[in-house]
Amino acid sequence: MLREANTRDADALVPLMKTLGYPTTAEKMRTRMERIFSKEEYQTFVWEENEKLSGMIGMRLSYAYHTDEPHVRVIAFAVNEDSQGKGIGGKLMKAAEQWGKANDATTVMLNSGNRKEREATHEIYRHYGFEGTATGFYKHI
Repeated sequence: MLREANTRDADALVPLMKTLGYPTTAEKMRTRMERIFSKEEYQTFVWEENEKLSGMIGMRLSYAYHTDEPHVRVIAFAVNEDSQGKGIGGKLMKAAEQWGKANDATTVMLNSGNRKEREATHEIYRHYGFEGTATGFYKHI
């Protein structure tokens, strides 16, 4: 079942963050969620089955200098390995699109690493209708 996330989900989100390559603790996750949930331009949906979270998508409504319309930037998107292939990711992505449309967004964007181990994930994104159009650069400051 799709639902909005809440801070009580912090413990259950820890393994999902690990699948993304970002190990964390429940305490850190709870702090992050409290910070994120205090901002109305953020939204997080989870997929729950049998009282267990099997997927999540976290996003932000953003504006840019090169366009008049807002866009949705997916920040985190994960489905537990044992739940993959069941359509959960597609339902989460559809929820992101619907949330974006409800907020007048015309585009959904996401970043994914340009690494060999991400190629299968990139195919999934293409299946969802995404086009690979950019390479991101990051610098720690």
